[in-house]
Amino acid sequence: MGQMDAGMKNEMFREEEMDDDDESPSERQIVVGICAMTKKSKSKPMTQILERLCKFDYIDVVIFPEEVILEEPVEKWPLCDCLISFHSKGFPLDKAVEYAKLRNPLLINDLNMQYFIQDRREVYRILQEEGIDLPRYAVLNRDPDNPEVLPRAECNLVEGEDQVEVNGEVFHKPFVEKPVCAEDHNVYIYYPTSAGGGSQRLFRKIGSRSSVYSPESSVRKTGSYIYEEFMPTDGTDVKVYTVGPDYAHAEARKSPALDGKVERDSEGKEIRYPVMLTAMEKLVARKVCLAFKQTVCGFDLLRANGHSFVCDVNGFSFVKNSMKYYDDCAKVLGNMVMRELAPQLHIPWSIPMEAEDIPIVPTTSGTMMELRCVIAIIRHGDRTPKQKMKMEVRHPLFFELFEKYGGYKTGKLKLKKPKQLQEVLDIARLLLVELGQHTDCEIEEKKSKLEQLKTVLEMYGHFSGINRKVQLTYLRNGKPKASSEEEDSKKDGPSLLLVLKWGGELTPAGRVQAEELGRAFRCMYPGGQAGNRRSLGCDSPIDFGDYAGFPGCGLLRLHSTYRHDLKIYASDEGRVQMTAAAFAKGLLALEGELTPILVQMVKSANMNGLLDSDSDSLTDCQQKVKARLHEIMQKDQDFTEQDYQKLAPTGSPSLVNSMKVIENPVKTCDKVYALIQSLTSQIRKRLEDPKSADLQLYHSETLELMLQRWSKLERDFRMKNGRYDISKIPDIYDCIKYDLQHNASLDLEDTRELFRLSRALADIVIPQEYGINRAEKLDIAQAYCVPLMKKIQLDLQRTHEDEAVNKLHPLYSRGVMSPGRHVRTRLYFTSESHVHSLLSIFRYGGLLNEEKDQQWKQAMDYLSAVTELNYMTQIVIMLYEDNNKDPSSEERFHVELHFSPGVKGCEDEETIPLGFGFRPASSENEDKKPNQGSLEDLSQDEPDQALQVSDPINIQRRSPMIRNRKTGSMEVLSETSPTHSAKGCTSHRLFISCSRQSPEIKPASGLGFEGCSMVPSIYPLETLHNSLSLKQVDEFLNSVCESNSEVQAKTMKALSGLFASQSQISLYSPQQPLSSSGSEASLRPPGQPLWHGSIPSSAVSSAGPSSPITESSGLNFSFSE
Repeated sequence: MGQMDAGMKNEMFREEEMDDDDESPSERQIVVGICAMTKKSKSKPMTQILERLCKFDYIDVVIFPEEVILEEPVEKWPLCDCLISFHSKGFPLDKAVEYAKLRNPLLINDLNMQYFIQDRREVYRILQEEGIDLPRYAVLNRDPDNPEVLPRAECNLVEGEDQVEVNGEVFHKPFVEKPVCAEDHNVYIYYPTSAGGGSQRLFRKIGSRSSVYSPESSVRKTGSYIYEEFMPTDGTDVKVYTVGPDYAHAEARKSPALDGKVERDSEGKEIRYPVMLTAMEKLVARKVCLAFKQTVCGFDLLRANGHSFVCDVNGFSFVKNSMKYYDDCAKVLGNMVMRELAPQLHIPWSIPMEAEDIPIVPTTSGTMMELRCVIAIIRHGDRTPKQKMKMEVRHPLFFELFEKYGGYKTGKLKLKKPKQLQEVLDIARLLLVELGQHTDCEIEEKKSKLEQLKTVLEMYGHFSGINRKVQLTYLRNGKPKASSEEEDSKKDGPSLLLVLKWGGELTPAGRVQAEELGRAFRCMYPGGQAGNRRSLGCDSPIDFGDYAGFPGCGLLRLHSTYRHDLKIYASDEGRVQMTAAAFAKGLLALEGELTPILVQMVKSANMNGLLDSDSDSLTDCQQKVKARLHEIMQKDQDFTEQDYQKLAPTGSPSLVNSMKVIENPVKTCDKVYALIQSLTSQIRKRLEDPKSADLQLYHSETLELMLQRWSKLERDFRMKNGRYDISKIPDIYDCIKYDLQHNASLDLEDTRELFRLSRALADIVIPQEYGINRAEKLDIAQAYCVPLMKKIQLDLQRTHEDEAVNKLHPLYSRGVMSPGRHVRTRLYFTSESHVHSLLSIFRYGGLLNEEKDQQWKQAMDYLSAVTELNYMTQIVIMLYEDNNKDPSSEERFHVELHFSPGVKGCEDEETIPLGFGFRPASSENEDKKPNQGSLEDLSQDEPDQALQVSDPINIQRRSPMIRNRKTGSMEVLSETSPTHSAKGCTSHRLFISCSRQSPEIKPASGLGFEGCSMVPSIYPLETLHNSLSLKQVDEFLNSVCESNSEVQAKTMKALSGLFASQSQISLYSPQQPLSSSGSEASLRPPGQPLWHGSIPSSAVSSAGPSSPITESSGLNFSFSE
């Protein structure tokens, strides 16, 4: 028949010709039959592949019509030499099996195995037998005819609040529940209460949704399911498509569990990106293909903790929308058919020897710097006031509880889990009943504390680990001395100090702040501000998806195309974790609830002191500092010159100004105390007024609760001996700041004055608690921060040779002009103590000499004028690489340090110190070319190009340096006001809150939220220094970390904890040791400086092997690399 038009040939279906025995043997064609439902056999990928298959001289294709398959007996089905047949909804697999027995064609995909693929239990059994890694799982079989009766052996389900036990196997939340039938796509993921509880319900894509969040936390009670551990994959799934054991194509897509929104391109197809498979993953692909006897086979991989796990095998499936794959697939199938059948049919055919495809290696051009790494340390967002109560307890029930949870090992115990808090509440209720019979005054004191313990634990009507915690500390000889809250304890013998902490939750305003900052953060990455792309005439579907034309879409493209290695860490406090999740939501343009984002994107660093500080165990140095601070602040006289020397030895303007406002500390405290008394009496009056008795305050607080807050401060601030407890000042400032911002509608008198005075006191007390002179500041900072500094040092070093991250596949990447660009981002969310400490280390650790470095001197002056490190304070370190410099030269890597004091306070406008703007790109160095460009010649890479901001915004460009576009520099606005410029250097202010809906700049005023509350905006980043070398920074970090030897041991323990058995533990990952690839942990050999040889020798970016052979040299496969 020769080569007819392929399209027509597909349709042809002539039994007579096949039965014709007139053809001479030399002209005999090989007939490939396609036996599947019409929807599958006429699909675009199938049509494309069959067209290509027909280009083989000796191959004809016959498509079996659906009505023949469904209605005719198999004897009447067309004849063929090779059969491609696969099951889908409505397909009669039994008939296909019968046909194969009758005609015995060559089967591309085995038919009997397709029965197994329809049952997830069988799929998992086969995977296990083949030794393929899969998540830990258990099967729950219920009898479908009688769902209530469970057969004993295989069906034992015990459901707890945060776990299920299936046939003796325990699964802690988050876990996954999959129906055993593979055709049923209703897979549920259950989240732990500490992350907000509820479940994510996945389903077959409907429009632009693939899952939805539900508050339901209990598992399904009918049907049979597989329960398995949830794998923390950072929000991506990898789909692998084999064509025979030696070819595998992989694509990554956003995990449907993340926010359930399907990302689609302009043609409405789900956006996916081809990624590289590691040698191990190729071996897995080979095993899956052979074990299930499916030549064409799709399966899903989860990449978690440096390992790859198979979680689903789908059988026959093609890649959609990849011309390169269609070519490859037809070639592999055609050669396979010819190799098997040509000899039998005497067809002359030799296996074509083809040169391997060589992957395109992207190189850089021009004198440009490439952004390699962004590290940010960020304080959590706006929160409700933190509250705590201490009481000494001696009841045996408390000691039993202490022992039960292993308190005696360390002498300390933290109780956060709902079950544990319930036990504390039960004890409190029991003791209150016992005390009810007595009326002794000492018991009264204790009674009011127990009442408070009970009230706080009963708040919200349910326990969620995010809200409250109880700490117990063992005191061998009872409490040492009376504190502000306790009378002298007359009893001897051991006791427990119970500390109850509550409040401190992230407010809705805090969420908005974090999300807005996440959005603004995108602008730091290549292609930060994109204009209207359609005018560029680029029509790759990838260029328009959700991201085209929005500010910051450069990062979204980097991330969605798997060129962005992102890890987010948070301490174990709920407000910090929720801030991290909200930030991730803004950064990555996600939608919906925070719980799924928290569980999948935020990793906990709480097991190793990386971001947590146990505030109750202060260092000796801190104790001494606090004592000195109390002593100075207790003098009933105006501050003397000597006091200025004692309290502000560094001469910081912010401290000196606050001391001037205060003048006499005791008199100021008197005023503050009087103002608090006035405030509580005003609230009491309101409570008596029937109109406002049930007034709803911000974040569902009541007047009653507000009164409790302030009354407690009133009681605690002035001690029994008439002196003031200075440690309560931060709490007073915290409360008044909160009420001024969120409850201003109450219009209480004198709140501004209380704010002004408590702020002046707090501006002294808070920063000075972290050390008064330089040596103390450094000492205390190291106690908090050395583990974090070590981690930052690793982050900066590991940028160059990361292997364990998703890599974009250069050959298949349409519309991505720079598949080699790879940026690593590490975000650390923490509390005030770590931000203060880290800043102290940069300021006083000797990074640079102020006398010799003008830029650093300006930065130090700016920092010492900043009064408060407010919510969302950021310290940002950016690492750039200059690919034109010699790999071993110091100039190859360039580090910048930026800082923002976070959220604008209530009355900041007049007092705020001015920095010198955001100056990336070393804008002072006039001798450098004005356009320091980005990674590649941007005219080549339209999709990543940063365009000028669209016309309506009037930006005055007064200096040639403003358009300095180093990769990742933020699009910045030059402000013409003369106060912002110093020595003729125009300052750049980046604009914050470029939200996706509005590419134009928003006014800086807050958004109204929850009726009355405003969301204050966040100060833009200020550059502290923009021309450090990596060597300088590395040597500085070394010296700071090594100078503190006691912390050293703690640090190594912390880091080994972080990297050892569970490489990058997810906040909610299964607690099961996983051997790590150690991708982040491999420290460099001791004698080798880090800027030598850590980079591939040529100036290419290290995005993948330079030839397909290198990665799988041990396995001679011809994979589609």
